[in-house]
Amino acid sequence: MIGLIDCNNFYASCERVFNPKLEGKPIGILSNNDGCVIARSNELKPLVPMGMPAFQIPTHIRKQITLLSSNYELYGDMSQRVFDTVRNYTADIEPYSIDEAFIQLNGFNDITTHCQKLRAIVKRDTGIPVSIGIASTRTLAKLANHIAKKQTIHQGVYCLPTNEKGQRKILQAFTIDEIWGVGRRIAEKLQTLLGIYTAWDLRQANLKQIRQQFSVVLERTVLELRGIACIELDDLSTPKKNIMTSRSFGCLTGELFDLQEAIRIHASRGAEKLRNQKSVANAVLVFLKTNRFRKDLIQYHPSIVVPLTFATDDSRLIIQAAQKGLQTIYKKGCLFMKAGVMLLDLKAKNSNSQYDLFTSKSSQKNDKLMQTIDSINQKMGKNTIQLGGIRQQAPWQIKRERLSQRYTTRWDELPLVK
Repeated sequence: MIGLIDCNNFYASCERVFNPKLEGKPIGILSNNDGCVIARSNELKPLVPMGMPAFQIPTHIRKQITLLSSNYELYGDMSQRVFDTVRNYTADIEPYSIDEAFIQLNGFNDITTHCQKLRAIVKRDTGIPVSIGIASTRTLAKLANHIAKKQTIHQGVYCLPTNEKGQRKILQAFTIDEIWGVGRRIAEKLQTLLGIYTAWDLRQANLKQIRQQFSVVLERTVLELRGIACIELDDLSTPKKNIMTSRSFGCLTGELFDLQEAIRIHASRGAEKLRNQKSVANAVLVFLKTNRFRKDLIQYHPSIVVPLTFATDDSRLIIQAAQKGLQTIYKKGCLFMKAGVMLLDLKAKNSNSQYDLFTSKSSQKNDKLMQTIDSINQKMGKNTIQLGGIRQQAPWQIKRERLSQRYTTRWDELPLVK
């Protein structure tokens, strides 16, 4: 059996761990630059829809709620703490996202009781409430988790029946767009072409027809709904063909130095992602954007592709190419609101072929340097070692005026006990 452990209202729950005064209060977490609501506590959901711009929230509601900037350092660290706690009581855990992980539950006499205990331990040791859905496949476990979270009678843990009769009533209650891996467009196509509206309808679908008209991936989803486990997380985490890193600025800027700093950070982050998936890039795309809503300003949205001499994952070479591209497309007098870097034409890293005749001797040293930087940053915290400095008040830095303390990752922001 497989379980899906999911942290309830994760971002809001992280904030409550260190600020108990927020317990039971409506909390909203804002996107970059404090733009839109991207996460809500249960208390906020009836008041503010997901994705609503903060400035559009009516004044009388603003007075009732707490809005906070995204504190990704805190959320990432708390995620690690939750999963580390789970690892102590479960043989095999597969993190799926910052607040979700699949766990193997074979070998336990009473799986539901074990999960109830695990849920209590996670709450005790981390302060984060979780829900656990149990089923024979990952797709069914996702549906079971939805029931565990929404129906309080199950006290946060729900085991999906294994018999067809028991599953039928449950699967008929789920629309196809609620199924893991079935997006809106696929759902619309299933409804239009095959008259499939519920999870049970999809479970009963003709496999050959699904494969011919859709894909092997959707065929696997049908099999998973039938209780046949055939989706592994490795199937969902194939290396990306392109890697994009970009972000809107906290305020407009036309200074070349500001843009160079932002592009360097994006290129460095992209190279780190590249190494994580064991790939190399053949080219770098750089782009800039002005604010299209500011009709009073010059509009300019350039981009350029800079080929690399050879495929690489070296941050220094990628940054160098990105800065060369920026110099080419930069236009003085424009105020920019966004910059970004995309790594193109990715392929699996092959140390025997990625370096040319003149650089092969130093290739091992370059690899060791990048591995050392990544290792230190992973162990000691993001940007512990970086190529060039980062100004905290730079115009390109995102605006986070409602940021709570980073209680677990910054010595100067540790919680104080009075």
